[in-house]
Amino acid sequence: MGQTDRGEDGIGVVAGDDDEWGVRAVCRTADPEELFVEGAAQNRAKAVCSGCPVRTECLAHALDQRIEHGVWGGMTDRERRALLRRRPTVTSWRKLLEAARREHDRPARAGDGRRWQAAG
Repeated sequence: MGQTDRGEDGIGVVAGDDDEWGVRAVCRTADPEELFVEGAAQNRAKAVCSGCPVRTECLAHALDQRIEHGVWGGMTDRERRALLRRRPTVTSWRKLLEAARREHDRPARAGDGRRWQAAG
């Protein structure tokens, strides 16, 4: 999730980075009061992120900018702080998460299928 500003038409728009990922965010039209919540209500806010096409970009933005409040990219502020403590040497979460996504999306090599068949 990103910081929601109201546009001229009153519709929420998530502030993005240079790539303007925020305009494709699922939460761009959500009420900010429902997104920046505490406690158990954070689970409802996190549900907004599921299936969002820019979840990775949103999370990377929040981590790189050290945003302290709200649910961003499906993670609460507490979860993000814990991740930042576990990985203090990461200088660009955007680069790290984009590389991980490329690796995940990369077509499997021919031998990979046999390994999975043997394991499963």
